[in-house]
Amino acid sequence: MTRRISWTLLVVLVLAQICYPLTTGATRAGLTVATVVLGWLLSVGHALLSRGPRVAAALVAVATGGGFAIEAIGVATGVPFGSYDYSGELGPKLAGVPLIIPLAWTWMAWPAWLAAVRLTGGTAATANGGGPTAGGSGSTVGRWVGRIALATVGLAAWDLFLDPQMVAEGYWVWRDATPALPGLAGIPVSNYLGWLLFAVLMMSALRPLAGPAAEHTDRRDHPMVALYLWTYFSSILAHAVFLDLPASALWGAAGMSVTAVPLAVTLLRARRGGDPGREAHQPHRPGVDATR
Repeated sequence: MTRRISWTLLVVLVLAQICYPLTTGATRAGLTVATVVLGWLLSVGHALLSRGPRVAAALVAVATGGGFAIEAIGVATGVPFGSYDYSGELGPKLAGVPLIIPLAWTWMAWPAWLAAVRLTGGTAATANGGGPTAGGSGSTVGRWVGRIALATVGLAAWDLFLDPQMVAEGYWVWRDATPALPGLAGIPVSNYLGWLLFAVLMMSALRPLAGPAAEHTDRRDHPMVALYLWTYFSSILAHAVFLDLPASALWGAAGMSVTAVPLAVTLLRARRGGDPGREAHQPHRPGVDATR
């Protein structure tokens, strides 16, 4: 059931994104809002159905709640992203922030986290309640640090696609866009550094709040992995071919490749030779396994 619902939402989301470059004006803005809402429902719904209310609540708290807080601070003070303003095309605002913006943080935070978990593996200690330092294991600490780093880059690098696309549409504008990355005029480097800062805080908070259920992956997470890889490859194609944004296609391809390429390679290897660690990522979870 979990995978069926997630796959259905993913298909609808993909169809909406395919339609995006075929539309203009208010229709495109409305499609943008609908896509973000679908993405939020997909990620939060998957977290709820696959791991229960604690994980879903943690995701909403750190990504949706935290995302709104950091955006409100950013609009009011210019910290940590730089000085910017949102247009009125993305729907109603609160404290100067369109309400869909924190939903976008949530949409990609969950698949980025699961991608990092998949790449760094799970352990019986973490899956059954151990924390990052369970048993005093240096390897466990290293795995936790690597997981946070991969999840942080996996989320923050998405903005190398997102911001150029949204700025080109006029959905937000920077008051001072210098210094900027080569080819990405109109967006200051401080924006990407702000994304990195908030992403590392978000990913560091997610595991303690979500509990051990967020420390492993299994077959129910295939829709989220597909979402992450679809976002990567489709964004490269869209920016390079349909949106006339070749620079962001290159920057985004390079940035997200840190997580996306190893993820794709890992999945291909597992598909060809079997995944010997899959069962280690599937500890029994009373009350949650019934949702399969």
